[in-house]
Amino acid sequence: MTVSNARDIFRDAADLPVQYWGFKDIGLSTTEMEQLTGDFKAAGKTPVLEIVNFDEKELLNAASLAIDCGIEYFTGGLFSHAVMERVQTAGLKYFPFCGDISGSPIELKGTPEQILEDAVRLRELGVDGIDLVAYRFSQGDPIQLAKLVEHQLGGENLIIAGSINSAERIRRMQDIGPFGYTMGGALFEGTFVPGGSFRDNLEELVKIDTNIGEDR
Repeated sequence: MTVSNARDIFRDAADLPVQYWGFKDIGLSTTEMEQLTGDFKAAGKTPVLEIVNFDEKELLNAASLAIDCGIEYFTGGLFSHAVMERVQTAGLKYFPFCGDISGSPIELKGTPEQILEDAVRLRELGVDGIDLVAYRFSQGDPIQLAKLVEHQLGGENLIIAGSINSAERIRRMQDIGPFGYTMGGALFEGTFVPGGSFRDNLEELVKIDTNIGEDR
């Protein structure tokens, strides 16, 4: 869920060169979510809402919330024609999960071929891209899966979410080349700067990402 002091955490790190900022649809009131999105936009950032939900009624409620808040990217959740129509009509980009996905924490099941087939199907139905929880793939190699999907869809149509929590996994993201990858827990838990603040860890992440890019 979104941390209760999200606005303070964002303000403390808003000057860092990270363009896309997101939160979950649980943990804050609607008013607080609207204020947080307003903070993102005032700082010139792109607001993203990540949904971990499998019920269409709740997904539609989240879609309406995203529209009301001024979100620009609606990511996660099981695919829904009704959700896609609602968010795209309002001008949001729609990146749902693909594959056989369920549980908390999320688990992605199936063969790589089945997951790829579903990703292609969703693109053909009109989604803007796919949110792939590659490191939650329980039946194969997550990197091979991500590369398979990227090769078929193009990196600009792929977000990779979940469990990206090391310099090696950041390097893997640069190898794969998705539109973006999400990170949350690793920054709050001090993965990169043990005992450091969210800002300390995000600042170190930026350095790692930049250095890997320069070394390539």
